Amino acid sequence: MSEQNNIIEIGELEDGQRLDRWLKKKFPHLSFGDAQKILRTGQLRIDGKRAKGDARLALGQSVRLPPQLFFEDAPLKKQKRVSEKDADMLKTLILFEDAHLIAINKPAGIASQGGSKVGKNIDDMMLAMADKTGHKPHLVHRLDKDTTGVMLLAKNPKVARVLGDMFKSRDMRKYYWAITAPAPEIYEGKIKSSLAKVKEGGTERVRAVDSEDGKMALTYYTVIETAGRDVALVAFWPRTGRMHQIRVHAAEMSCPLLGDFKYEPAQPLLAENPDLPDALHLHARRLIFSHPVTGKKIDITAPVGPEMKKTLKYFGFPADSKADPFEDLE
Repeated sequence: MSEQNNIIEIGELEDGQRLDRWLKKKFPHLSFGDAQKILRTGQLRIDGKRAKGDARLALGQSVRLPPQLFFEDAPLKKQKRVSEKDADMLKTLILFEDAHLIAINKPAGIASQGGSKVGKNIDDMMLAMADKTGHKPHLVHRLDKDTTGVMLLAKNPKVARVLGDMFKSRDMRKYYWAITAPAPEIYEGKIKSSLAKVKEGGTERVRAVDSEDGKMALTYYTVIETAGRDVALVAFWPRTGRMHQIRVHAAEMSCPLLGDFKYEPAQPLLAENPDLPDALHLHARRLIFSHPVTGKKIDITAPVGPEMKKTLKYFGFPADSKADPFEDLE
C-alpha cells in the first residue's frame, strides 16, 4: 500500500476487504458515526466515485480520504499484549502452517474471539504471531469456547475471504468427534431441521423451529463405536454452519452430547460415573480442503484434548483413528 497526501492506493493484502472495516482498521480512533458521515457526505471517494460502506476494495484502487483524518490527534489506544507464557503455549497448538494460513488445535476454555465478559481468546492471542508489519492471522471460522480441535486462520484478508467462502460451500469437509449419551438409535444418517436462536431465562440457546422462523441446518453422522446403548463415539459432519448445530441436532435425536449442560442439564451418565470429566465432549477432529492459493489437498487432524482422551480410554474407544467416516459422501 502506498500513501500520498490524503490518497491511499490499495495493496494486495487489502484486496477484497469491505470499505467500512478497512476504514476502522486504518483509523481506529474514528467513531462509527463519524465514519458513516464521511461515507454519506461523499468525503471518501474510490477512483473518484462515492462509495458505500459495504463496497469491496480492489487491488490498485485509489481511495481519497478527508485530509483531516491524517492530521487529527488520535487518542492513544490501549494496546493488547500477549504474555510470553500464552505466546509459548500458542506455538505448541500449531498443527499446520505455511505462508498463507495456519491451523491450531484449540483447547477447551478459550473463546474464539473477544466480546463482553470474554477474557482470553484466540483472536487476541494471535497478536503473538503478527508479521513485521503488525498484521496478525485472521479468524476464518469459530468454535464454541468449550469445543476443542482444528481451528483455521488466514494470514491475509484475501485468503480469509476465500476460506470463508469454502466454509459456506461444499468445498470444506469439516468432521467432528463427539461422545453422546445414550448412543443414537440409528447408527448413521442425517438430521435436517430449521434452527433459530431463542432466549430462555436470560440465556441464549438454539432450538429446532418451523421453517419460517429458522435457518435450515443439515448434519450427517455415523457411529464409530459404542459401549452398549448408554454411550457412543459419533462422527458428525455439519454441512451448514449454524450456531450450536451439532449440539442441538444430537439433542434432537435424543442422544445429547456428554457434558453439554446447556442442552441436557441432567447428564445422568456423568452422575453415574464420577470419574468422568464433566467437560463438553465435542472435538473438531479434521478439516479436508483444497489450499486456497496452491490448490493442493490439505488434510489436518487434531488429537483430542486431555478430558476427551480420558473418557475415550474409560470406555475403550479409539483415540487415534485415521479412517474417513464420510468417505463415500459427496
